Amino acid sequence: MKQTTIKNIVIVGGGTSGWMTAAMLSRLFNTQLNITLIESDAIGTIGVGEATIPPLQIFNSVLGIKESDFINATQATYKLGIEFENWYQQGDAYMHAFGNVGRDLGFTSFHHYWLCAQAAHNADSNTQYNPADFWRYSINYQAAKHNKFQPIATIPNAQMSGITHAYHFDASLYATMLQQYCSQRSVKRLEGKIDNTILDSSGNIASVILQSGQTIAGDLFIDCSGFSALLIEQALGVDYENWQHWLPCDSAYAVPCESTHPLLPYTKATAHDAGWQWRIPLQHRTGNGIVYSSQYMSDAQAKQQLLDNLDGTPLAEPRKINFTTGRRVKQWHKNCIAIGLSSGFLEPLESTSLHLVQSAIIRLTKLFPHHGIQSQQVDEFNRQSQTEFEQIRDFIILHYHLNAKQTQPDNRGLWQHCRDMSIPESLQQKIDLFSQTANVFRHQDELFTEAAWIQVMLGQGITPADFHPLAVAVEPAALQDYLGNISKVINTTVANMPEHSAFIKAL
Repeated sequence: MKQTTIKNIVIVGGGTSGWMTAAMLSRLFNTQLNITLIESDAIGTIGVGEATIPPLQIFNSVLGIKESDFINATQATYKLGIEFENWYQQGDAYMHAFGNVGRDLGFTSFHHYWLCAQAAHNADSNTQYNPADFWRYSINYQAAKHNKFQPIATIPNAQMSGITHAYHFDASLYATMLQQYCSQRSVKRLEGKIDNTILDSSGNIASVILQSGQTIAGDLFIDCSGFSALLIEQALGVDYENWQHWLPCDSAYAVPCESTHPLLPYTKATAHDAGWQWRIPLQHRTGNGIVYSSQYMSDAQAKQQLLDNLDGTPLAEPRKINFTTGRRVKQWHKNCIAIGLSSGFLEPLESTSLHLVQSAIIRLTKLFPHHGIQSQQVDEFNRQSQTEFEQIRDFIILHYHLNAKQTQPDNRGLWQHCRDMSIPESLQQKIDLFSQTANVFRHQDELFTEAAWIQVMLGQGITPADFHPLAVAVEPAALQDYLGNISKVINTTVANMPEHSAFIKAL
């Protein structure tokens, strides 16, 4: 490609993805770049992503945003994990709690020792394996279920490592906060809609033309235009890889309702007949939504099911969202990078939407073109993007595929379909390895931790056939002391924490 210094950045679309991109680029590159963001007040944002995972702390820290300022500005609450109700069977529940579970011994993960103790206990007492016992050793789970929160570092004489947290927050308020941040760093905002995109002789984007007639030229264009994908798809024609054969849900309704008490420090995801419902508690309201497959449930049924299961008075009319789960075949093509919904969509079951925005931004900063765009940069960016999307895809499929929900013989339904379907080989390998050996191996840059995979596979009904032989090397009495001490320290630490809402008020 032509050796041209990349100086003028044009971001098409605002919302959370656009302003996160502008904020990070302006923070890291300071006066090296001229950044213009184009958005229209007439175009709404999807805004379903009001729950995050822990890496957002790092993003805000790099921007220099204090956590207390973020919490207050976005009406945020703390998030210690996601509770899944009715996913394996009707009436059951488990949590993907952030952070570690228990304490590893040497090179052997904690869960092997727990499985060994379970097997010994079951043999002695002739009782059944109890997967729910595993969460006794998660401080995040215990704090979440006791409605407590406090960073471990601020607890006197705490005998364990820190609690791991993310946030529930108002995405529109976060976008406003970042817009104000960018206005102090010379990011130029233009109000308007894109009317046309002009390509040069090489097929790169030369400029975009607004409906007002104004032309904005740039060296690098970032498509944050959401599902419309104005640049990456409409102008450049990059294909989309459809994953609905693995993730059949294609519709959602979202609605806020009045906040209720207590203010829970975790997200709830409750499985229904043809999908699932989210509950995200904020300080000033609760975010709710239902994700479902239109093949198995009508819009009217979904909307009514959502309204029937709110725990507060709705504050608006439910808003319909249509989507196709999948990814853009190339997230970076020519001189255009898709960030946010224009790059792909994975339903918000594990709160990964904003993380995919964040990771794309960080990936761009690491591979940022200086003297022209090089094919090696583009290829590596797209390789990492594909890997990340596929790994998150597998983790979400895991929840659906491993279910034992009863279905009517004459109606296969969503859950039967997901149970019977073929799954990606990469996911099948993980399931088979854990089922037989209780081992989980993850790639170096994989988002979800071993603890995350273990919790979901245990919660979704897998009983490993074996555990690591080193676990047997510990004497049974010593093993019980080891487990008992961990549980005791966790219970003591949680007992000394304030209530979640009280901690927030103290900020």
